[in-house]
Amino acid sequence: MRRLDAAGAVLVAKLTLGELAQGDNWFGGITKNPWKLDQGSSGSSAGPASATAAGLVGFSIGSETLGSISSPATRCGVTGLRPTFGRVPRTGAMALSWTMDKLGPLCRSVEDCALVFNAIHGADGQDPTAVDAPFSWNAMLKPDSLRVGYVKAAFDLPAVDPKDDKRNLHPTKAFDDAALDVLRSIGVKLIPVELPDIPYDAMRIILTAEAAAAFDSLTRSNRDSELVQQGKNDWANTFRTARFIPAVDYVNANRLRTITIAKWHELMQTVDVIVTPTSASGLTQLVATNLTGHPAIILPHGFRADGTPVSITFLGGLYEESKLLALANAYQHATSFHLKRPVLPVG
Repeated sequence: MRRLDAAGAVLVAKLTLGELAQGDNWFGGITKNPWKLDQGSSGSSAGPASATAAGLVGFSIGSETLGSISSPATRCGVTGLRPTFGRVPRTGAMALSWTMDKLGPLCRSVEDCALVFNAIHGADGQDPTAVDAPFSWNAMLKPDSLRVGYVKAAFDLPAVDPKDDKRNLHPTKAFDDAALDVLRSIGVKLIPVELPDIPYDAMRIILTAEAAAAFDSLTRSNRDSELVQQGKNDWANTFRTARFIPAVDYVNANRLRTITIAKWHELMQTVDVIVTPTSASGLTQLVATNLTGHPAIILPHGFRADGTPVSITFLGGLYEESKLLALANAYQHATSFHLKRPVLPVG
């Protein structure tokens, strides 16, 4: 906040967060998607994405541990930057997972994300995980100077299961294919890549165990019963059941995580940016890169028949936000999806 103050930003509001960083449900109700008011804005950065999309604020700050910038940015049609782990200090922010939490901007455009990120990145002497790393963004960088990979297996998924036409495999396929065409039109030579074949879901217990530890006092005091969400997979019950995670499994999950970080680092030596559908097999890249700490930018790339936005995701190398933002900016200059605004009721 002090860095934004120094940069001339004005604090307008503190916005809603999904309850303990989960979804768009909080103690006062559900945060709405400005594009479809009977739909939640997703979360956990529910208020920041919704308020930015609605034009109530110029930009906002969200947090992500496992999709909390990506998901609301997608739902609300804004541009979200999830920086490299440790790029932005988390001083003063609620902890969910000490080794996975990240803060980043939610904006209307890539250029705005670059401006905000430039103001907030770097060590602050208080968050021991925050590091100083240079950020020099060239908005005029030619897209054809970048090595751009695309997750071919994800883009090749059919829209529906050939064996069951009621099962969506790739609901945004038409939009995602069109995004690749846009990239080709601005000079990008797409390189097919394969993501490291690793059992990513086996490492989810890292988040679960750390979150339960972060909220240990809440569980032990029984104040978790005050939470609005008490379903099987909601945080209250997740924190309770996390006590049964064997220490051996937690340690082995972290050993696998070390291998995963190394393999993703190797992959990112072959390309500068990777384009992947946010949907379809996007869950794999979402879990993987939140564990490895790689940055991502999520931007709107179309609208469904009901007027709700869809998004595409660009992934970058560690501390390579400048290249990530450069490609995303070129994409936005070749399209106009980020310029569209929801029509809100008056009164």
